[in-house]
Amino acid sequence: MSTIDASASGTFKIGGDLEVNRLGFGAMRITGKGIWGDPADPKAARETLKRLPGLGVNLIDTADSYGPYVSEDLIREVLHPYKGMVIATKGGLTRHGPDIWAPLGRPEYLRQCVLMSMRRLGVDCIDLWQLHRIDAKVPRDEQFGVIRDMQQEGLIRHVGLSEVNVEEIQAAATFFKIVTVQNLYNLGNRQSEAVLDYCTKEGIGFIPWFPLAAGELAKEGSVLSAISKKLGATDSQVALAWLLKRSPVMLPIPGTGSPDHLEENIKGASLKLSEEDFEALEHAVKN
Repeated sequence: MSTIDASASGTFKIGGDLEVNRLGFGAMRITGKGIWGDPADPKAARETLKRLPGLGVNLIDTADSYGPYVSEDLIREVLHPYKGMVIATKGGLTRHGPDIWAPLGRPEYLRQCVLMSMRRLGVDCIDLWQLHRIDAKVPRDEQFGVIRDMQQEGLIRHVGLSEVNVEEIQAAATFFKIVTVQNLYNLGNRQSEAVLDYCTKEGIGFIPWFPLAAGELAKEGSVLSAISKKLGATDSQVALAWLLKRSPVMLPIPGTGSPDHLEENIKGASLKLSEEDFEALEHAVKN
């Protein structure tokens, strides 16, 4: 594992035309506690972002609600004009305090989300905009309809969804092409297995959020612990390697506000699991 380059994770073409290295970066952790306000260590957060291009990371996932706005603002400050990078963002959640998230899917609000993200990121078109949550209080066709309109107007290049099931993906696909789905998924939580399998079959990028969580597998003496020791790797690196091997459409986005932790994560791109180790981890958790 001498290489520290996200290109070792292989590539994937989002929407068939935006080619990225499969191991990306989640920009939620470059904000304050509770994903609220400025980061505790602004210098480290900026340095983390600054190092991404040199480490081969060309997919960054953020959201207008991270901070709120803090994450998008820092990304623009450090990385604009994003040469060779895909900046994916999300909208559709409101913030009323630390760790408080409330969906708002009114069409006029979703349009505001897109326009303001464009302004903060300094772009004329968002490469990948994802609906953070489908708002149960608003007819979903109204939410999908305004997203379709904004794509047709050239405000959004590609569209993704977050925390959805297969039926919801299929319903949205009657309005626009779904190029990514972002659901909770990791070694310790496989509740989105059916969605991952659907995305794999359809060639839809699957962005697992909270990718490094391992649940019970994180304990000393677990299957994960044994494999990590054998390979001379961290549990997080093995967890990333397992995700990357699980499906060719998998696009993990581990996040951090620490440059050192970033490099540690990127090393996971070049860790290759044997079929035996992969299967041992595959069957270690029963959902």
